[in-house]
Amino acid sequence: MAKSETRSKSLSKAEPKGRLSGPAWKRRPDYVPGYTFEQHRADRVVRFVQQFVTMTTGRQFAGKPMRLMPWQIKEIIEPLYGWVDSDGLRRYRRAAIFIGKKNGKSSLMAALVLYHLLADSEPGASVYGAAVDRLQAGLIYRDVAASVRANPELSRVLEVIDSRSTIVHKPTASRYTCLAADSWRAEGINASAVIVDELHAHRKPDLVRALVYAGAARQQPLCVAISTAGDDRTGIGYEWWEDAMRVDPCWGGDPNINPTFFGRVYAAKETDDYASPKTWKKANPSMGVTIDPKAFANEYKDATTSPGKLGSFLRYRLNVWSDIDRKFFDPARWQACDGDPGELAGRAVWVGIDLASNIDMTSAAFVSKNEDGTYAVHMKYWVPSESVGIRERDTGFPYTQWVRDGLLTVTDGARLDHERVAADIIAIGRECQIVQVGTDPWQAGPLATFLQREGIEVQVVRQNTSSLNAPSKYLEGIVAEKRLHHGGNPILTMNALNTVMYTDATGMVKPDKRNGKMIDGVIALINALALATVAEQTVASWDIMSIG
Repeated sequence: MAKSETRSKSLSKAEPKGRLSGPAWKRRPDYVPGYTFEQHRADRVVRFVQQFVTMTTGRQFAGKPMRLMPWQIKEIIEPLYGWVDSDGLRRYRRAAIFIGKKNGKSSLMAALVLYHLLADSEPGASVYGAAVDRLQAGLIYRDVAASVRANPELSRVLEVIDSRSTIVHKPTASRYTCLAADSWRAEGINASAVIVDELHAHRKPDLVRALVYAGAARQQPLCVAISTAGDDRTGIGYEWWEDAMRVDPCWGGDPNINPTFFGRVYAAKETDDYASPKTWKKANPSMGVTIDPKAFANEYKDATTSPGKLGSFLRYRLNVWSDIDRKFFDPARWQACDGDPGELAGRAVWVGIDLASNIDMTSAAFVSKNEDGTYAVHMKYWVPSESVGIRERDTGFPYTQWVRDGLLTVTDGARLDHERVAADIIAIGRECQIVQVGTDPWQAGPLATFLQREGIEVQVVRQNTSSLNAPSKYLEGIVAEKRLHHGGNPILTMNALNTVMYTDATGMVKPDKRNGKMIDGVIALINALALATVAEQTVASWDIMSIG
């Protein structure tokens, strides 16, 4: 028998049971009557991780055996795996661990996946990762697969099937798969363990809730969510955060409230001094190991230069629920960019369009670059005539006045008139040189056809974070540097001050329409910059595809 097979089989053998004395484990802060703490169960997880899991990232860690940090052992693994009920089964069924970025979250997730796949004494183990989208699912899977490939023992007993994003242990018919919420259609899942990454980013709870209940046929299923804080207090992420707070003794919680739910929250309080290293340590137990205190201090100093940066720092580094970072523009800095954009005549112009629904505004941003490196933007807005009164009543914004001032063009009827929009863009194009028109793919067909008939090149700018991250951040930068001249257009200003950012699991951003506020002019501006900056080779190219 191969040495690796012997080790794999040895992991499933029962180990001698050793219990702490009653007074000792009853003094643990997470003690609840009816449950017993068995140290050997926690030790088993620690031994597996440190013997079989190899680190794959970090210059100082990659290629070395994983060494769990003291907080990971004492505050996560020991309570999560050491407590059992009167039948000797694992006490916890759900767990939520909220912690700042760069604290070893990904490595811990990969380690738990591999433990449950190979060593949890679960015949036919079905371990699932739950990701917010296919991109994140791929990243999680690659982390686990890399850990397998980096360890000769694991690579001998596990089959890595990249084409199906699956890892299989054939002798026990066990497998690991990562599912994405945006493509999940699976039924009949019988999960023994589920590891959820970045719970706060799951816009809909469907996948997570389905996986929680997918272990009903298992004796001791476990669903563990490891996440940073988020910005949406109405989603499942904040729901689990509140669950964790209720039972985490460190936050005054009482484990008796929900004995089978494990919660650990590493975060600063909103009343804490964010500049204090003591506060940093509360949210970052890996400080000094995976996090350099000096680099962290520099990050804080940089974060204080803008509300957006500070909001991101609070969420990702201090684990504070905040939507400050989603407010894209500082009002004062936006106002400082109200300089005269000049005339369009004779200039090279990139046009970005945001096509609205039938009853709302459609916007176009005409962007040109000045010799001094600044950008000028002229805006054009359209709205169906039958929507003016309705939208003014519903939103409280002065649509009628904007029409009188020539800021908003009214098209006939109740539906958006693509031909009128195209005609206006073509007319403006006779005064300047339209290099390209960028638009989202939604309903772009008729408008693109009208423009292309006049020889105007139309590009689709996909409305995802991959496409919009770089131009969004570029726009933020030129506003902060006062390199944008928008002329004080009141509709664009309203759009700008409404704009918040959605951040995906990889940290990339795009304008977020979920709050229902009008941001169409900013989206049009970002679409224009996506084309302009690519043409100027100032930033990397994005996911842009010609309409054929």
